[in-house]
Amino acid sequence: MTVSALLVSLAVTGTSWAAGAPEPPTRNYYVYVAAESDDEVALVRFGPGGAEVMKTVTVGSFPTEIEGPHGINIDPDGRHWYVSMAHGFPYGSVHRYETGTDEWVGDVTLGLFPATLDISSTTGLLYVVNFNLHGPLEPSGISVVETETMSEVARVDTGIRPHGGRLSRDGELFYSVNMMDFELIELDALGFEIARRLTLGEGVMPTWVTAPTADRKVYVTGSNVAKVFEVDLDAWEITRTFETGAGPYNLDVTPDGRFLVATYKSDDAVGFWDLSTGLEVARAETSRTIPHGVVVTSDGQYAFVTLEGVGADPGTVEVYAVHSGERVGAVDIGKQAGGIAFWKFEDTD
Repeated sequence: MTVSALLVSLAVTGTSWAAGAPEPPTRNYYVYVAAESDDEVALVRFGPGGAEVMKTVTVGSFPTEIEGPHGINIDPDGRHWYVSMAHGFPYGSVHRYETGTDEWVGDVTLGLFPATLDISSTTGLLYVVNFNLHGPLEPSGISVVETETMSEVARVDTGIRPHGGRLSRDGELFYSVNMMDFELIELDALGFEIARRLTLGEGVMPTWVTAPTADRKVYVTGSNVAKVFEVDLDAWEITRTFETGAGPYNLDVTPDGRFLVATYKSDDAVGFWDLSTGLEVARAETSRTIPHGVVVTSDGQYAFVTLEGVGADPGTVEVYAVHSGERVGAVDIGKQAGGIAFWKFEDTD
């Protein structure tokens, strides 16, 4: 984007983009982050003093093996966090922990390579996408878990290599993508059956879908074609296509629905999109290779991004000011940082 186009975009949206470095935060923000190659979850705080690791929790059941914590999320009441152990023997699992104390509560064995997960605010059910990265291409699906007993109550076949999944606000629908079927699916989260399928285009490999916005839009990555698709859920069709950096992988939308933040896994960058204009208003190069996950804070001010790194490099958590796209903090964690979940913020004054 040219400077003139950026200024036009800002004038249209009324957003104030101040020159110079953003002001320091007046709150402490907390995220949980999975380090896939170290079987660790880090609790990271970002606040007036910058970013720091508060605690590191060893996860999994087999201390001598790498089980690969991949997806992570926190229940709506903030009392528990859940992490998927992707590799497994032979299957993967999801483990439940208390927030704050980080004490283990329970676990459940699921399918092959469980990845993304989300928890309903209305029923408390946990939905886990079984990516099934192993062996030949074959259908896999979504597991439904009752969290108090950590019991799998249903498993729905959805397609080949499902990946990425988020619930609607009322918890009645679950959206996921099938990488090798090139589609977005809508699951009836209460009836445990597929409601609709939407083809994204021949050969388009999606990796992520956002939770629906208030105006009933979701955003889907076309990772191998460097595009993000906006899907209108009422019309059940693609309404806009954004040309992005290479390898868009994870996405998150600010709570007010104004901005989309995308990690570009093959471009070592993070993109910031103004959804009112459909323009990328900022793009930042990451400090380490292979950006992976992204989560926006509940007040819409900051985006936390994970960087996997390569080889012996540690993973990294970076913090960006959403309204400027500037990196304002970073801290290293265990190797291959991936899944990330926002927990809470606390005012410091």
